[in-house]
Amino acid sequence: MRDPQLPAAPGAEARPGVRPDVLVCAGLDPSGGAGLLADARVISELGGRPVGVVTALTVQNTTSMVSSEPVSAELIREQLEFLLSDVEVRAVKLGLLGSADVARAIGEALALTQAPVVWDPVLQSTLGNVRFSDSLAGHAVAALAPHIALVTPNAAELAFLTGAPVGTLDEARAAGRSLAERLTTAVLVKGGHLGGGEAVDVLCVAGGTELLHGPRLEGGEHVHGTGCALASAIAVELARGAELVEACRAAKAYVAARIAAPARPGRGAAAIV
Repeated sequence: MRDPQLPAAPGAEARPGVRPDVLVCAGLDPSGGAGLLADARVISELGGRPVGVVTALTVQNTTSMVSSEPVSAELIREQLEFLLSDVEVRAVKLGLLGSADVARAIGEALALTQAPVVWDPVLQSTLGNVRFSDSLAGHAVAALAPHIALVTPNAAELAFLTGAPVGTLDEARAAGRSLAERLTTAVLVKGGHLGGGEAVDVLCVAGGTELLHGPRLEGGEHVHGTGCALASAIAVELARGAELVEACRAAKAYVAARIAAPARPGRGAAAIV
């Protein structure tokens, strides 16, 4: 049952007939399977207009990611502050941050907008074995929490952020609610790696949860960029004035449709777009 206290998305409603500007802060995947390039494709496909900055440069293709290097935090802060002094963004999507300094720079710049912020807390590369600094998560949470409307961790990311086991739906619900209460924000726990006959996501806010059911598609866990696409799709829906739960539901349906017909740009993993 939906808790009646689940909030509507913050921010002004986009003007009818106008493509809302959606800000992306994410890493650059040269293959386009994830990160800023994939985010921009999703946002455009769903009727938004992407603007953004690159937070980290990566060495990767469709088979593997071998390294990552954060962009200058000062440059990112200057880019964002200059952009936000001019463009009125309607939503923000954050992905790979790259360093604690970058997280703090983004947090400072976000003071210039009241747009809802969706954070996909990328802690490790899906392809290859590049793990980003364990200390980054704590710094990122501290810098970004005042601005975040929704965090979208998968099971492993939620376990890292809470220190609790997340292997079942009940554990996901408990850990998600704990994180929502701690950050005073909403948390969408992605259920793709929880097992079971369905892919069930758990939307949590302090005092309430809602289960978002969807089909479990064969091989879906091997499609690259699903987390990026989900967070970007939610951001577009929020930018268009949707309530949070409806934005999550629409984004989940979009991602399921893309998983069913993924792009295959190289010899490695299929990509969400």
